[in-house]
Amino acid sequence: MTKRVLLIEDEPNIIEAVSFILSRDGYDVKTHSNGHDAIEAVLARAPDLIILDVMLPGRSGFDILRDIRANEQTADLPVLMLTARGQDTDRDMAERYGASQYMTKPFSNADVLATVRDLMTP
Repeated sequence: MTKRVLLIEDEPNIIEAVSFILSRDGYDVKTHSNGHDAIEAVLARAPDLIILDVMLPGRSGFDILRDIRANEQTADLPVLMLTARGQDTDRDMAERYGASQYMTKPFSNADVLATVRDLMTP
């Protein structure tokens, strides 16, 4: 069965790069580009993993992560935070809210792919 990834990101270049490397590796990648209705997108698409940006139009990725963890349908989903914000306070907040992994931009394609593979392994 093909593993489903939901990429919640608003930067077109990041969307294109991450979608390409994951699709090429056999993942079914769907994208969503705003924070307003990101939770609805998560519930509708039922992904196996979420890649979540911190800075999104309409709503912070941290707020979205908190909602993901508070919902029993999505509480156990692996979430990779992918962000330009690399300060310790941001990393601490992501950890406190339940991020599975935290990766800063710029990132290497190999690192993203390795992290996704690792998070998808039971």
